[in-house]
Amino acid sequence: MLQLDIRHQAGDFVLDAAFETESGSITAIFGQSGAGKTTLINMIAGLTKPSQGYIISDGHTLFHSEQGIDVPAERRRIGYVFQEGRLFPHMDVRRNLLYGYRKNAVLDFAQITDLLDLGPMLQRRPGSLSGGERQRVAIGRALLSNPNLLLMDEPLASIDAQRRGEILPFIERLRDELRVTILYVSHAVEEVIRLADTMVILSAGQVAAVGEVEELMSRLDLFPLTGRFEAGAVLAATCQGYDAEYGLAELAFAGGTLRVAGAEQAIGTEVRVHIRARDVSLMLGRPEMTSVLNVFEGTVEIAETGSPQVDVLIDIGSPLIARITRKSMHDLNIRPGVKLHALVKAVAIDRRSLTGGAARERPQD
Repeated sequence: MLQLDIRHQAGDFVLDAAFETESGSITAIFGQSGAGKTTLINMIAGLTKPSQGYIISDGHTLFHSEQGIDVPAERRRIGYVFQEGRLFPHMDVRRNLLYGYRKNAVLDFAQITDLLDLGPMLQRRPGSLSGGERQRVAIGRALLSNPNLLLMDEPLASIDAQRRGEILPFIERLRDELRVTILYVSHAVEEVIRLADTMVILSAGQVAAVGEVEELMSRLDLFPLTGRFEAGAVLAATCQGYDAEYGLAELAFAGGTLRVAGAEQAIGTEVRVHIRARDVSLMLGRPEMTSVLNVFEGTVEIAETGSPQVDVLIDIGSPLIARITRKSMHDLNIRPGVKLHALVKAVAIDRRSLTGGAARERPQD
């Protein structure tokens, strides 16, 4: 578990952050550029000293301004994976992995190389590796230092979309198989939805919100911070079937069954589903003879405007959000308490959030 309450001023910028994370979970530090994400984790790592406050990891005080405690970075038992792998170019992969290796580490060399599929590249040098391979080596090196906490500062930011898709499953394995506690810095919504248990949203150095991913991503008031283009509801679901003939996954959630095109999953797999507000349409009556496969009846809870667009929160058993025009809101007389139908195309659902982004049982302290 990580507990912190810190304040730091650098010029005109002030970072003021307080939150806790659970052991064996991934907490996303999310925010736009300049929000203070890297400054925050650099203070946790011991690379930057806060002006005041405290940082406690696994019951060990790493920093406490009032008690005069400031444990050096090399003694904090924190692994750090940067945006670029920062591997030693003159060393092969094996020597890079062993740099900083602690013999009393909980995880040994063979476990890490197997987990991250590094065996075939042990004799190669970083210059011959792809971006995704270099980041896997960097993750392995950090784990072999026997950390209590792993910090990942936008580790996929410099990797193309295809390579990103290849490395995400390895990060999921750290969470699911090793129960490593991870602070994952990102401004990519799809990464947060897929990987994180909880998220901390930073804005201009301040903590705007802390909570579970499904809750915060579905809050209309946070859309300016989570990104209006990608904004929408995040649902926890379980695969209950797959229609092989038509290539449709059938996902059960609190609001019913959702069909998703081209997303084959094993029965019983728990996933998160990201449904963008711009991909949801509304009708007062139930549609007939429509190509849309997902139709849910619900009640309007909130309709927020202030621009030509309106974000409507509908309770269908789970929160669902639709983005419509103000004219549509006027024509349909949409207001809190109105019953209507929400339509979601099976081909419109963000499949990038599906694999491994499950709602999981919380680890016990």
